[in-house]
Amino acid sequence: MYQHSKQSELLRFARVDAGSTVIDVFPGDGYWSGLFSDIVGPEGRIYSFVPAEVAHLGNDPVGRIRALAGEPGRENVRAISADLVALPESSPPADVVWLHLFYHDLHAALLQTRGATPADFNRAVYERLKPGGFYVIVDHVAATGTGASNAGSLHRIEPAVVREEVEAAGFVLDAESSVLANKDDPHSLKVFDPSIKGETDRFAYRFVKC
Repeated sequence: MYQHSKQSELLRFARVDAGSTVIDVFPGDGYWSGLFSDIVGPEGRIYSFVPAEVAHLGNDPVGRIRALAGEPGRENVRAISADLVALPESSPPADVVWLHLFYHDLHAALLQTRGATPADFNRAVYERLKPGGFYVIVDHVAATGTGASNAGSLHRIEPAVVREEVEAAGFVLDAESSVLANKDDPHSLKVFDPSIKGETDRFAYRFVKC
């Protein structure tokens, strides 16, 4: 999925350590959940959270994570599905909440069918994190000035919008990374376009709950 060097840089950026409790939001095929599982070890916990609003999608996102959790050595992984703003309410306070290429979907109609908004979700994340916990967001860059208007069509979002919305929930920007930046991305193409797929210009923000 990523070059090893970029993967390693993102893992360091996420600040996941042995014994950490991590909530991986909309984990797809479980790629990052698996990596985090290896890092946190038997004393840690990975809550792979599939929002109920998208649990019906054709690739069976809940089933895929349940399969991961059932693999030998993955006893620290839990597959959970609930309404978006519920997050894993049964989990202990988290050290890290991880959103990989998903934040823009908070602005899509599909995720807002039950009344959820980005503000609601960000407040929920704030409540689920320990003091000093990290909220890490990686997403596709949208053109400056477009805000979240292309979230549904191009699957992109302007980084400034993400920062404004997350800070409004009480978070402080702790760090940002340009490891996935690509100055040759025109920002006008859908992220699945063959000419840019896998090579989009992406930003990474790490926020902290003070």
